Amino acid sequence: MTNRLYPLTLALLLVGAACKDTPFEVSSQTVRANSSEISVMTQNLYVGADVDLVIRALGTPDPGDDFPALQLAIETVAKTDFPARAQAIAAEIARRLPDAVGLQEVSRINIDLRPLGAPFVVDQDFLALIQAALADRGLNYQVAATSDNINVSLVGGLVRLVDHDALLVNADRVSVNAASGQDFSVNLGQVAQGVVLIRGWVFARTTIDGRAVTFASAHTESNLAGAPPGLLEQIRAAQVGEMVATLGAGEPIVLMGDLNDTPGSPMYGVLAAAGFTDTWTAMHPGAGAAGLTCCHVADLSDQLANFDQRIDYVWTRGFARDDGKAQGSIDRFGDVPADRLPGPAYPIWPSDHAGLVAALDKLPDR
Repeated sequence: MTNRLYPLTLALLLVGAACKDTPFEVSSQTVRANSSEISVMTQNLYVGADVDLVIRALGTPDPGDDFPALQLAIETVAKTDFPARAQAIAAEIARRLPDAVGLQEVSRINIDLRPLGAPFVVDQDFLALIQAALADRGLNYQVAATSDNINVSLVGGLVRLVDHDALLVNADRVSVNAASGQDFSVNLGQVAQGVVLIRGWVFARTTIDGRAVTFASAHTESNLAGAPPGLLEQIRAAQVGEMVATLGAGEPIVLMGDLNDTPGSPMYGVLAAAGFTDTWTAMHPGAGAAGLTCCHVADLSDQLANFDQRIDYVWTRGFARDDGKAQGSIDRFGDVPADRLPGPAYPIWPSDHAGLVAALDKLPDR
């Protein structure tokens, strides 16, 4: 997805206190994979506004366009209401009961501008909201690992934003043997005064029904206006290459996330060359099954998903047969109108990205 985090800390987060839980109806039908399947879900949570407009406004010499851009971002975050969206995402997890859930853009927001005379106080933790919504449904999902992607402190520490990746596991079925969250060694680094873009990833080596499987999730570098041609593509390839090298060979691996690049990119080539299978392509052969995942409009008001990018993935190694075919299923969440939920002003989508939910058959004995 596009780079939406830096200016957000100063602008759109001011309305976090206005966000509230919104009642909605969800299906109680559970479609859990059978006991011989390994199932996963990956979901970019979405901070809540398209901050590219703010970036452009702050970058112009005209200070008169700053406030309108900031005001629009603030209004958009109020409309996209993350606490309500967290409930919808938790409801989908409850319906699917995946063994592991990879989450991206997991934000921790702290803002208190009362010392400056502004009545804005925000304390919003995306991960805590998701976990609370899962607990309310009687589910036992534990955090296996997190990584800190971006950590920004502005206005003397009165405005703070920490962006995470997080990996949750179904503790009723999955035993975690080892887990870690870490930064990539290749990153853009400092791109503006006080702004350092660092990405990371998370993984857990687990046992399920006596069989070993490793789960990994990442949010590789996003697009950045003005970057030299080809630079970001090479950074993303290096980042997934680091994951492949660290995970090594051995037990089956599920590698998922918002990888921010399309089929045919260097990133895609690194994973394919390392023996990973693109699960969507394997289970939906043919040019007509594009599996697009991005993106809804910034305020999540679009009635139909007009996606034009496939940048969210579930990759596997050790699940496909020798002929490259994979058994199981993979579907999108947040791409059909039935997935929308009531928002403060109109129905909204659970995120600007579709999530992916995959069930993988015939896990090999190792």
